[in-house]
Amino acid sequence: MAYDTAQSNGTGRRKTSVARVYLRPGNGRFIVNKRDLGEYFPRKILVRDLLQPLTILNVLDSYDVIANVRGGGTTGQAGAIRLGLARALVKISLKNRAPLKVAGMLTRDARKVERKKYGQPGARRRFQFSKR
Repeated sequence: MAYDTAQSNGTGRRKTSVARVYLRPGNGRFIVNKRDLGEYFPRKILVRDLLQPLTILNVLDSYDVIANVRGGGTTGQAGAIRLGLARALVKISLKNRAPLKVAGMLTRDARKVERKKYGQPGARRRFQFSKR
């Protein structure tokens, strides 16, 4: 489903976060929820993590990215943006699929927090067993 157009979008999910990512030709601007990338994600490791699809393809300064993300925390939101960005890059050109697939950028991380069960103190935690 490659469109070979300059403008594209992708949806990414991680934990409870959902991101809609819009990709346009430009000079490398990155806007997240109407704020600058460094302002929205102050932790450098998260910024480096979500920019991976662009750095793998070496197109960091070729596109302007606008991302709308909601739900979850900063780590989940960064992961959701990364997946949405990778999917948008594949929509632009199918040539981008192979390097992103090899790097694991197109795989959805399905891990979520396990729910707490009734009658127990946590998701897996159990009360101490006693024979008497």
